[in-house]
Amino acid sequence: MKPTFLGKLVFTACMAIPLSALAASWPEQPIRLTVGFPAGTGPDIVARSVGDQLSKEIEQSVVVENKAGAGGQIAAQSVATSTPNGYSILLGEVGSISISPETTSTLSYKPQKDFAPITEAVRANFVLVTPADSPYKSLKDFVDNARKNPEKFNMATFGAGTPGHFGAEMLAEAGGFKIEPVHYRSTGDAVTAIVSGQVQAAFITTAMAAPQLAGGKMRALAITGSERTKMLGDIPTFKEQGMPSVNFGAWFAFFAPAGASDAVLDTLNQKIVAALKHEQVRTTLENAGFVITASSRDQLKELLVSEQKTWSEVVKKTGFKIN
Repeated sequence: MKPTFLGKLVFTACMAIPLSALAASWPEQPIRLTVGFPAGTGPDIVARSVGDQLSKEIEQSVVVENKAGAGGQIAAQSVATSTPNGYSILLGEVGSISISPETTSTLSYKPQKDFAPITEAVRANFVLVTPADSPYKSLKDFVDNARKNPEKFNMATFGAGTPGHFGAEMLAEAGGFKIEPVHYRSTGDAVTAIVSGQVQAAFITTAMAAPQLAGGKMRALAITGSERTKMLGDIPTFKEQGMPSVNFGAWFAFFAPAGASDAVLDTLNQKIVAALKHEQVRTTLENAGFVITASSRDQLKELLVSEQKTWSEVVKKTGFKIN
């Protein structure tokens, strides 16, 4: 006998019950939030600020785990291979998600295949900084001297293939000079090199630059982005100073392993967005130099597609490859 319409309806309803029950009961255990950078860095501030509020939104603990190394790749790999049940999520960023696939042929994960986007959380522009006692008082001073003395110019980076590294290459191309990137293994080492005058300059995020500038340990010459930031409003943009092509930034977004259910991903999106919009979280992140985006899942998917294209072109121009 063929099943009746009513029979099909009952069968379908019964099949849907377990999924509905799962969505309604999730989460039933703590969530592990992995971040690929050390405690106290910009990404860690985002992870802990959002994580604390998210735990209140979902009434479960959110445990932040720092797995620093390889420009965020170690953390990304650990989450990519986790069970896709919503209990393991990643705070990923432009380097490990959009740049590494273009520079590293042996990358052990494929971001657009192995991750389910949840929400873009925040963005940050980059600031071109020099040591506080540097002779360069402006971007023009810096560029003019770099053209005259190319063998003397270098810039610190937080690792080969990072936004700061390619930012240095962008600046050199736009300014018509050559520069030697000096790659450091950690953000702390690079910052120390800038402060102590071991290098000529570096690109660092607004979040990292703000306290150093306030303490008089560095000097800022220009900032990326289409307009000045609220926190560092006295720093002119590259566009204002006649170098509009030097424009890049860092974004940080939440991901789950591919295969997580839409119901769980939708809940994570709603709860993380709510956490980002909480007054205390918003104030903390904005004071740290971030701009809150709190996107939808689809908006993050679109960002990944556009960023892949952008960084593919940048990497191709430089000819840089890790392997």
